[in-house]
Amino acid sequence: MNTKVPTSINTIAEDQFGQRLVARLSAGNRELPHDISERLRVARAQAVAARKQPPQLRTAPVVVQSGHTLTMGGSWSWWTRIGSVVPLIALVAGLITISMMQDDDRASELAEVDSALLTGDLPPAAYTDPGFAQFLKADNASD
Repeated sequence: MNTKVPTSINTIAEDQFGQRLVARLSAGNRELPHDISERLRVARAQAVAARKQPPQLRTAPVVVQSGHTLTMGGSWSWWTRIGSVVPLIALVAGLITISMMQDDDRASELAEVDSALLTGDLPPAAYTDPGFAQFLKADNASD
């Protein structure tokens, strides 16, 4: 399989820098003696050969027992299905329990208010009197 590693912006910039460097070195190479220029040419060839190669993409080996196939999300066992449904059931049960507890708390608060109204000194009709709200405001202001 032939895989190509996509070239990145950094790789392109490195290549351009290398080309400019080679051009500058080649320009100064004309004034050197032949034996030194040959040694430099060989050294450049060795440097290019030893250049770090980009990592190649490879496939990872997979071990499969005989008689079984390896699939991604294929057939589930019963334990896997149960394990994936149990948290959902626990969440729903918790939400139902919280709702029932809140309803019970509201009912008990309303029962306390009703019992206070019915066992209080004033008759229930007094609470509907428009002057009663003024009485409560004046009573709170004097405290």
